[in-house]
Amino acid sequence: MSHNSKKSLLGVMLLVFSFLTSFSQIPVNGFYPQKNSFTLASSYSYKSYDQFYRGTTLSEGNPAGLGEITSSIISLYGQYAITNWLSTTLTLPYISIESKEGVLDPVLQTTQTDGIQDLGVFIKAKVLEKEFDNSSRINLGLASGVTFPIGNYDGAGVLSIGNEATAINGSAIFQYNTPFHIFTEFQLGYSLRSSTNFDIPNAVVYNTKIGYYNKFFYLHAQLDIQNSFSGYDIGTPEFGNAGGAAILPETEVDFTDLSFVFYIPIYKNNIGISAGYGTTLDGRNYNKHSSFSFGLVYTNQ
Repeated sequence: MSHNSKKSLLGVMLLVFSFLTSFSQIPVNGFYPQKNSFTLASSYSYKSYDQFYRGTTLSEGNPAGLGEITSSIISLYGQYAITNWLSTTLTLPYISIESKEGVLDPVLQTTQTDGIQDLGVFIKAKVLEKEFDNSSRINLGLASGVTFPIGNYDGAGVLSIGNEATAINGSAIFQYNTPFHIFTEFQLGYSLRSSTNFDIPNAVVYNTKIGYYNKFFYLHAQLDIQNSFSGYDIGTPEFGNAGGAAILPETEVDFTDLSFVFYIPIYKNNIGISAGYGTTLDGRNYNKHSSFSFGLVYTNQ
C-alpha cells in the first residue's frame, strides 16, 4: 500500500467519524483522497443522556421532565475525489429519539420520534501543501457546504430529530504530519443558519485533533467546540414567555465534546471497521451525553 493511498484511506475514516461525533461540525478533515476515488460508508451510533445544561447549569433529567433520553443514528455517507486536491461529500442520517421514562414530549405529544434528518453536501479543496526536509508535511485546505431538511420532521420539542434549519457552512483546515505517522489538525469554521419557523443563532465551530496511524490501525482523539452568538437560555423567564419547549431551536447552544476513534482494515485495505466513543465536557442549553459508534466503510483506493 503506497504512502498516498494510506493517507487517503485514513482521511476517509476521519471524515466518517467527524460526522458521527458532532453533527453541527463540518464533516471534512485535512486528508485528501486521490483523483477518481470514491468511498461509501454506513454507520450506527447510540447516545444517551439524563443530564442537561439549563443555560450553563448542569441539571438532572431533561427539559419538560422527560428523564433519560436515548437516540440511535444510522448514517449513510459518500465521498468522491474530483481531483487530487478537490473532493465532494454527501451525508444523510436517519435518527430515532426516545424518552426512556415514557413521558410525552409537551410539543410533539409523543414519547418517540424518528425519521430522515438533513442532507449535507460539501466540497473541500487543498490550497497549500509543503513538505520539509525531515519528511514532515503541512496541508492547508478550505471547505464549504450546506445542510438542509429533507425529512418531514418538526423542529420544535425536546424529542425533535433536528432544528429544521438550512445551514451554510465554511471552514479552514490546517494539518501537520510528522514522519513518525503522528499528526495534529485544527479546523475553524462558521455556520450561517436560517429557518422559516425559527430564529436560529449562527455559530463559530472548531475542532482540534491528534492522531497516529500505521498500516495496521488508526486512532485519534478529537475536541469539538461550538460557540453560538445569541439565543435564549433554558429555564429563564424570556425562554418561557417565548414558547418554552416550542422554541428550543432558538436557544444559545454551546458545547465542548471529546471523542476517540479507532479503525482497522479487514479486507485488502478496501473494507474497514471503526469504533468510537464520545462524551460532553461542557455545554450551554445542551445535553451531557455519552455515545458509542460503529462503522463499515468501503473505498476503491
